[in-house]
Amino acid sequence: MGIHRLNHAVLYVSDLERSVAFYRDVLGFRAIPMTPDGFRGAAFLQAPGSTNDHDLGLFEIGRAAGRSTAGRATVGLYHLAWEVDTLDELAATAQRLAAAGALAGSSDHGTTKSLYGKDPDGLEFEIVWLVPADRLDDAALAARKRIGRLDLDRERQRYGGQTRGGVGISVPA
Repeated sequence: MGIHRLNHAVLYVSDLERSVAFYRDVLGFRAIPMTPDGFRGAAFLQAPGSTNDHDLGLFEIGRAAGRSTAGRATVGLYHLAWEVDTLDELAATAQRLAAAGALAGSSDHGTTKSLYGKDPDGLEFEIVWLVPADRLDDAALAARKRIGRLDLDRERQRYGGQTRGGVGISVPA
């Protein structure tokens, strides 16, 4: 089975309107009118620039729902990672997440530069920029074995803020 990419994710949320507003206002997703007639409590969203039918499905289970204990007390999904094209876009996303109180952290994995955020239900996600294949060097490859502190300004100086990431890795050259 050859997998080309993650097509979409579906999340259970406690408050649909709040979650739609977060993904729309902070991450730029747009609502796609595809909820079946007569079906309530669901929304389908598409990420900016995506060619997927939808990238995120949200299903409301009610405000009384408890927060996920996956990874702390139960098995479950830790996070999904969405890729951005440039380090400038990653930096702008960091600012939006911080302004929304949703930036949970950042890290440098050598070949990837990552932000971690939490949605209104505390579900974690990753926003990542991949070093292009033609820019991978021994230092970046060796750094995959550690988690370092992300210095976005330094990485933008090193690779360029508008350098398209993932080229030759997740984006065909």
